[in-house]
Amino acid sequence: MFEENKRLYFEKYGFEHLQLKAVLFDMDGVLFNSMPYHAKSWSAAATKFHLDMSLEEAYEYEGRTGKSTINLLARRTWGRNATDQELKTIYQEKCRIFNSYPEAEKIEGALDLVEKVRKDGFQTVLVTGSGQLSLLGRLNRNFPEIFQKDLMVTSFDVKHGKPSPEPYQKGLFKAGIHPWEAIVIENAPLGIRSAVAAKIFTIAVNTGPLPDKKLLCEGANLLFHSMEDLANTWETLRNEIS
Repeated sequence: MFEENKRLYFEKYGFEHLQLKAVLFDMDGVLFNSMPYHAKSWSAAATKFHLDMSLEEAYEYEGRTGKSTINLLARRTWGRNATDQELKTIYQEKCRIFNSYPEAEKIEGALDLVEKVRKDGFQTVLVTGSGQLSLLGRLNRNFPEIFQKDLMVTSFDVKHGKPSPEPYQKGLFKAGIHPWEAIVIENAPLGIRSAVAAKIFTIAVNTGPLPDKKLLCEGANLLFHSMEDLANTWETLRNEIS
């Protein structure tokens, strides 16, 4: 079923095989249905500080660190990076708005998938561009004993966020594995670009409003339209990909 996808992956990077040891998960839009709140809070905070951002842009910028997102907008509008104080003030406002919304629900199928991954004996690694403490703090409640602190990469752990390969390279490092020993589950264009740049087999799950082509043209090796579909296909995927 996935032989052609694997062949193209091996051909691109010169790897001979996939030997799965870990699955690296993004958080927003993969584990939690939090992206609508992130998009609204980014757009509202940006507008307040005269740094307009559309909701679609927020989805396209998903995965960037808060600092990177604010500086992108600041350069576009002000012709310069934001000061440290501006970064702090704008991000605090974004977080305040985000935390005013109801708790984001788990994505349907996410818990089923991560439990299957752990049951099969693979490491589960979190790689997120978020520094949203309210979400990070919910991981153990919503995904009990799945994600260990020493196997998490957040915006606090990297100098260069997605789309740089650094977040996923750091995820590989923390897991003690090579690129051909992992797969990535991502929903965002910049996250896919980051994972592909780190030479990891990347599965896109389109849980948002962007067209499939935005994810595929970033180099995703496979695409599913929901976490439920991916969870239901996991056994076949596991057997054919490893």
